[in-house]
Amino acid sequence: MDRRELAGFLRSRREGITPADVGLPAGPRRRTPGLRREEVAQLAYISTEYYTRLEQARGPRPSREVLAGLARALRLSDPERDHLHHLADAPPGSPSGPSREVPRSILDLLRRLPHTAAIVLSATYEVIAWNDLAAALLEDFSPLSRPERNLVRRAYLAPQSRERRLLYDPFDAEAFARTAARRLRAAAARYPDDHEVATLVSELLAGSAEFARLWAAHDVRAEPALRKTINHPLIGRITVNCDVLDVTDRDQQVVIYTAEPGSPAEEALRLLSVIGTQRMDVPG
Repeated sequence: MDRRELAGFLRSRREGITPADVGLPAGPRRRTPGLRREEVAQLAYISTEYYTRLEQARGPRPSREVLAGLARALRLSDPERDHLHHLADAPPGSPSGPSREVPRSILDLLRRLPHTAAIVLSATYEVIAWNDLAAALLEDFSPLSRPERNLVRRAYLAPQSRERRLLYDPFDAEAFARTAARRLRAAAARYPDDHEVATLVSELLAGSAEFARLWAAHDVRAEPALRKTINHPLIGRITVNCDVLDVTDRDQQVVIYTAEPGSPAEEALRLLSVIGTQRMDVPG
């Protein structure tokens, strides 16, 4: 492993990313160009001390899991990700589990849709990227842990908590849950050796009789939803069009929410694009 080259590459990629690129506030006293080391470590799910040692060319050889986390945190392109693996003497191979690395082109697409809400889902229905309007319309995913960002887990194991904004109204919740269960079964077949997939399925089987029933049916047919109705706590009920784009090389989906031109939903999305995730019902 070329520790010096690896350290220089990590530092250059970190300094080239702004906090806004990864959904973090810039803060009033930011002197470091790009992200701070602790921010990269947090996004990669590793300790700040470990990441610091890597940038100082004195860290141990990172595992493939760590490399995947760094590639995701630093928003590396495919060639950059491969280069990172080669520097760490761990040539990239076929993924054993669902990818959580969103292509840079897809992240750019989300930023270029200011009047359209969009999220990116992994093969296991984890929300792995979103734009500002999606955070305002659906939920601000940034403070949530990975398990809390998993929509199939929430559909079956955390139903309709009044303390958390719902992503879908009750009329759509059952259809969404069925579709998610079927797609998860197909994902489990594609990644039979992935520990996270197996753990998620085990939790759902143990915690939901309805999921267990659907799982036993061995059904992998999806029910695409062309429209969604969302109960927003400030704006009220909003009905939007729902389109899904497949990112086939990453086994991911981009879910795009749009409104009919001239409709009340379009006005609602415009309002949300202005107010963002602020709470208008709480005195300032």
